[in-house]
Amino acid sequence: MMNKTLSRSLLLAAAFGLPASASAAQWTMATPYGDASFHTKNVKQFAEDVAEATGGELTINVHSGGSLVAHGEIKPSVRRGTIEAGEVFLSVLSNEDPIFEVDTLPGVAGSYDEAFELWQATKPLITELFANQGMMPLYAVAWPAQGIYTDFELNDPQQFEGLRVRAPNINTQRFVNNLGGSPTETEESDIPTAFSTGRVDAMITSSSTGNSMTAWDYVSHYTDANLWLPKNIVFINQRAFDRLDEATQEAVLEAAARAEERGWQMSRDDNESSTEALKENGITVATPNDEVAAALQAAGDQLFSDWQGRAGEQAQQVLDEYQQQRAD
Repeated sequence: MMNKTLSRSLLLAAAFGLPASASAAQWTMATPYGDASFHTKNVKQFAEDVAEATGGELTINVHSGGSLVAHGEIKPSVRRGTIEAGEVFLSVLSNEDPIFEVDTLPGVAGSYDEAFELWQATKPLITELFANQGMMPLYAVAWPAQGIYTDFELNDPQQFEGLRVRAPNINTQRFVNNLGGSPTETEESDIPTAFSTGRVDAMITSSSTGNSMTAWDYVSHYTDANLWLPKNIVFINQRAFDRLDEATQEAVLEAAARAEERGWQMSRDDNESSTEALKENGITVATPNDEVAAALQAAGDQLFSDWQGRAGEQAQQVLDEYQQQRAD
């Protein structure tokens, strides 16, 4: 709700044909995901909610598909204040702290409920790390569980040997290495080209990405392995937020809370519709057989052990507390 002072100022501006406010703010936001992604749809709805709630006192211009800033430069750009807001795949920040990759550890969170509990458990530490760099997380939303796309039936662990697999973050790359494959980092928007030029033979990603990227154009099988449910995080420059008046700040936070709740449901819905779309377009969807499942488990166990060796005391403690809560 707008406060009375803001409402009067808007009425006066309209009466005299003036801009809504001489102090109206405009933010620039960058996301690496295309307009077809439910994450981008959610971000754009968030921006619309903010504009409506503030009566135009704050507008957020969303630049999707990496059109303004490349994925790897979004967080540094927000930190510098070059842009005010951004969205990234949380685990691409794992080189800064292992807590950022905890949601890409197999077995840690295997359902939406567990993934949300993991976010709640890790949120305070992640917020602190962002604050140390002059930024503030607004919300996070999980992708559907990750599976494996191939142009053949995946029924033997030996098929991973030398397989060139699209891996969007360092932890997925480690996982592919553990399986004996050859990881290749490829942005979502470059997936079709990567397959058509032979840079990749397979990819680890969600039903959602497979659908939005029309995976049936270059693969024939999707192994729904439920590896992990990684998250995107939306965040802002703290100085930009501090320059807003209190009512506008509250509107941003309220819109962010709605975006988080809406986004998690959108992810659930998108998983169902995308899986159906894969089947309708000729992709064979199956769960791993026992041999492949055992290989994935062994690679995941090694990944988790390596993470424990890298993680600091705070990250270890957060994960221990989360796992204890699950056990209870």
